[in-house]
Amino acid sequence: MDAVVEILKGLDYSPLYVSLKTGIVATIFSFFLGLFAARRVIKAGPKVKAIADGILTLPMVLPPTAAGFFLLLLFSRRRPFGILLYEQFGIKVVQTWAGCIIAATVIAFPLMYRNARAAFEQIDVNLIHAARTLGMPEYKIFWKVAVPSAGPGLVAGTILTFARALGEYGATSMLAGNIPGKTGTISQRIAMVIQDGNYLTAGIWVAGCIRTDRPYESGDRSEYEEYPEMVGGTTDGDGSKDT
Repeated sequence: MDAVVEILKGLDYSPLYVSLKTGIVATIFSFFLGLFAARRVIKAGPKVKAIADGILTLPMVLPPTAAGFFLLLLFSRRRPFGILLYEQFGIKVVQTWAGCIIAATVIAFPLMYRNARAAFEQIDVNLIHAARTLGMPEYKIFWKVAVPSAGPGLVAGTILTFARALGEYGATSMLAGNIPGKTGTISQRIAMVIQDGNYLTAGIWVAGCIRTDRPYESGDRSEYEEYPEMVGGTTDGDGSKDT
C-alpha cells in the first residue's frame, strides 16, 4: 500500500490530458464524418454501397500499426502530400498532436459510421415521408427528424468511438510518436512502464490512476540521448527520422 501511495504522489496527468483531448476531438470529427458518410451510403446504389462500405470499414479490420504505416506514408514530409501540406500551408502532421487526432479519427471512424448507418436504416420511413409532405427541406428532415429518431444508435456509436479513440495505440505511435507532454498517450505510457518491468505502475495506469515516469528513470534509455525530445518516436516514411 505504501508503494501505491508513493506512486500516487508522483502522478503526472499529461498522458491523460493528451488522451482525453485527442479522444474528444477525434470523436467530434468521427461523429460528423460518420453521419455524413452513413447518409450518403444509404442513398447509394447496391454496388456503390458495397464498395463504399468496405472501404469505410477497412480501418476497423486492419491492424492499427498497418493503418498507421499508411498514414505515415501519406503525411510524411518526404512524400508528395506531406510536402504539399508543409510547404504550402505550414502544416506538419508527423510527430505532432495533429497526428494523434488524425490517427485516432481514422481508427475510430468506422465504429461511428457503422452505428450511424444501422440507426438510420431502422428509422420509420413514414416519418421521412410525412416531413416531406409538410414541405420540410432535406437538411431539416435530416437534423430534426432522422437524427433524433436514430438517437439511441448514435449515442452508442459516439460512446464506442470515444472509447476507441481514447485507447488508440498502434496508429498513433506510428504517426505521432511518443513525445511526453505532446503526443504521449495513456496507452503508450502503459506500454513503456511494462517494458521497464514496472507492473505496479502499469496497473495503476490501467485502473485510471495515471503516472508518468521520467523518460530515463528506469531501463536503458541511451538510444534516446541523441534525441532527448523523443521517446519512442516514429521514423519518416523512408525509415529516417522526420524532423
